[in-house]
Amino acid sequence: MIVTDTHTHLYSEEFEQDRNEMMQRAIDAGVSRFFVPAIDSTCTQSMYDLEQNYPENVFLMMGLHPTYVKDNYKTELQHVETELSKRKFYAIGEIGIDLYWDKTHLKEQQDAFRHQIKLAKQYRLPIVIHCREAFDEIFEILEEAKSPELFGIFHCFTGTYEQALRAISFNMKLGIGGVVTFKNGKIDQFLHQIDLQHIVLETDSPYLAPLPYRGKRNESSYIVNVVDKLAEIYQMPSNEIARITTENSKAVFGI
Repeated sequence: MIVTDTHTHLYSEEFEQDRNEMMQRAIDAGVSRFFVPAIDSTCTQSMYDLEQNYPENVFLMMGLHPTYVKDNYKTELQHVETELSKRKFYAIGEIGIDLYWDKTHLKEQQDAFRHQIKLAKQYRLPIVIHCREAFDEIFEILEEAKSPELFGIFHCFTGTYEQALRAISFNMKLGIGGVVTFKNGKIDQFLHQIDLQHIVLETDSPYLAPLPYRGKRNESSYIVNVVDKLAEIYQMPSNEIARITTENSKAVFGI
């Protein structure tokens, strides 16, 4: 079974003590491709080091995470532009709007989201959207920016069936991770109504570990638990879930 983790923070400090062992566990479990989102400028060098250590497996994104949009966000966006001009990335991400933690920078988050969508179109790259308690705000901007050139992934999708259909209408795949295994996650109740061609897999490690690891540090090898849950939901063999979702990820990232 070959699986793609489309969203994993491998550079996280939570992996400092055992990163190589964690990576090996994932590779042994069949995870051959890891797509790594940016947060802000402080993680850039760690991302490059990771790519250098795992050049066949690690694929980097560049972007400014909405919860890191502060008063200096224009400086951070300049960093994103500078890095994009220097080398290849596979997506603009993770970007979006997060109103769970803090609503004081909503205008700045909206501005940063719009700006990074323009960069995605300029570089012909997918976007990877972070959305937390902000579906209406995200959809409003996607409606403005809608075009054949705009596509990507709704990372860690936790919305309703109707919101899933709306996200798909904007050329977005749904990033499905550990939440699908939670008893109160709810997306497992309607996911069977969504064609598998619209689904990609992710862990968002070290966050949102699937059952039976919920509440513990997540890691990319645990994506097999997500695969098995989707196999149950779609009544399909696990290796077929892995194959189709990996093909979907190739369609998004171009590799």
